[in-house]
Amino acid sequence: MQRIIAGVHKFRNEEFGNYRKLFRKLSQEGQNPHTLFITCSDSRVLAELITQSKPGDLFVVKNVGNIVPPANVRGDTNSTAAAIEFAVETLRVSDIVICGHSQCGAISALLGANPVSDSTPHLRDWLKLAAPVREILRKEYANLHDSAARENAAAEENVLFGLENLHSYPCVQARLGDGTLQLHGWFFKIATAELFAYDPEKRQFLPLVGGKG
Repeated sequence: MQRIIAGVHKFRNEEFGNYRKLFRKLSQEGQNPHTLFITCSDSRVLAELITQSKPGDLFVVKNVGNIVPPANVRGDTNSTAAAIEFAVETLRVSDIVICGHSQCGAISALLGANPVSDSTPHLRDWLKLAAPVREILRKEYANLHDSAARENAAAEENVLFGLENLHSYPCVQARLGDGTLQLHGWFFKIATAELFAYDPEKRQFLPLVGGKG
């Protein structure tokens, strides 16, 4: 905690001056982010860092495993839905990015490599929402035996599962229908900081290049 407190003081005393005008503008005009960025709670995946975004650019949702539940999931398992609706309907973001990543502990647990115990019932029930991803791995990747490759495949399929579930939200459907919203599936490779974007025509994740994603 002391490191965090020291960081707060360093930002306020040394870095804030570079952002003073921006924060004053944001406080006066409110937020107007262009993108809803849904990614994992993993401490190694920082949306603003890997996209080099400024305060006010992204509306970020971080949850365990960057899971996007279907719109019909209710209760304490779907606070992510509230963020989606707020970003799409109220903030009127123009893009939604779902960004999975390599070496994801949630994906590892989902595949049974590191099972979730009964002592963490909320985590157990949360991961159950992504059970269809495990079934896809069983059916479509039966010949893939390397554990790291299987986890990466599952992480990518989880992104596609999230994109599919986004279509179950009426507000998303409406914005997609009038052409004012675009959806993107990304995968972040931690070791090399590479980003890959899903290409629906080629049906695979390809290196993210300028203007495409």
